[in-house]
Amino acid sequence: MHKIKVLIKNNQTEVKIPTGIRMLVRRCCNAVLVYEKFDHDVEVSVSFVSADEIKKLNEQFRGKDAVTDVLSFPLGADGKYDVNNETGAYLLGDIVICMQRAVQQAENYGHSLKREIGFLTVHSTLHLLGYDHEGNALESRIMREKEESVLSSLGIARQTSYITGKE
Repeated sequence: MHKIKVLIKNNQTEVKIPTGIRMLVRRCCNAVLVYEKFDHDVEVSVSFVSADEIKKLNEQFRGKDAVTDVLSFPLGADGKYDVNNETGAYLLGDIVICMQRAVQQAENYGHSLKREIGFLTVHSTLHLLGYDHEGNALESRIMREKEESVLSSLGIARQTSYITGKE
């Protein structure tokens, strides 16, 4: 089993980080790497930020003047990653989660904050590994299937109504 180091920073004060969220983020990152059979030690940085901060980052790096839920900043491309010279671990990149938006989305979708943070973390970790959902419908479907498989393996899958088939 390879080592995964997840560095988590809380850079916001608007939302209290509930107990267990940091462990959940670590579990989600690890589950993606296991699912993808990623066979190397890795480091990932995760930051919780305010709506104002993520809006600034979204404008700066994506040219979008809007609050978003999560941003991913991969440090690798095509299977090649920066390496921590001291540990030999691959530096996958940075995940930035807006806690205010995560709380709002959990309420809007009618699921727990745990489910929302889990989804955002899995989604972003897949981005760090090179997956994309904005290219075409097939890529989007592949990424969504991977997200749901990983979340199911963690016991935090989307709850679907048997009657309507909707979340």
